[in-house]
Amino acid sequence: MQNGKEPIKNKKQVVRELMGKGLSAPQEKEVDMVNHPPHYTKGKYETIDVIMDVTQHLGGREGYLVGNIIKYLSRYYFKNGIEDIKKAQWYLNKLLEVIKSE
Repeated sequence: MQNGKEPIKNKKQVVRELMGKGLSAPQEKEVDMVNHPPHYTKGKYETIDVIMDVTQHLGGREGYLVGNIIKYLSRYYFKNGIEDIKKAQWYLNKLLEVIKSE
């Protein structure tokens, strides 16, 4: 103790003290990149749930294309930026082609 104050403890010291008292260290939340990647779980709804809801009435090709548009637009800010916007645009152009050809 210096000047009546305890020295600042680092994270390792705190963990050792907690474990010595039979307490466990605080657990950091594990990131599940397969089932719930963070770039798809930033809003109120997970992207896959939005895609499933929006595309439930669409046929195969249209549902696939709309799903990818939603996917890339929902994650662009958190993952690949302009690249994801361009991918969404590519799928949107492909959707227009499909709809026009029917």
